[in-house]
Amino acid sequence: MSLKDRIQEDRKAALRAGDKPRLAVVGMLLAAVKQREVDERTETTDAHVLKIVEKLIKQRQESAAQFAAGNRPELEQQELAEAEILKAYLPAQLDAAALEALIEQAFQETGAATMKDMGKVMAWLRDRAQGQADFAAVGERVKARLTGR
Repeated sequence: MSLKDRIQEDRKAALRAGDKPRLAVVGMLLAAVKQREVDERTETTDAHVLKIVEKLIKQRQESAAQFAAGNRPELEQQELAEAEILKAYLPAQLDAAALEALIEQAFQETGAATMKDMGKVMAWLRDRAQGQADFAAVGERVKARLTGR
């Protein structure tokens, strides 16, 4: 079953159960997937759906931070709850050792040695660990290694 099919089934289940918060989030996710299909005139793959999920999670986290700064804890909690619902569609996260091994393999296979090679390393990692790691943190690790820190 594709990720898109799973999301559609989860929408049906939330509708049957009367789970309005989950229904709203899953419906929004399906709308984003459909929008991408219409914009690109193509069927989305699991990789595309993962990118959409990651983007929506990041948006929710940024909104939560803004609500926290604006002293709006109820809206902050709502955004964080939506992000948690979306995280269910991400694959299992890599542990620190597995991520470090993957970064090491990326450096070996790309031959990266300078900051100019960071794009190659990140593209290699994104192909293999999409949705399984926080790429902001991965980018910091790669950057530190390339600069010798």
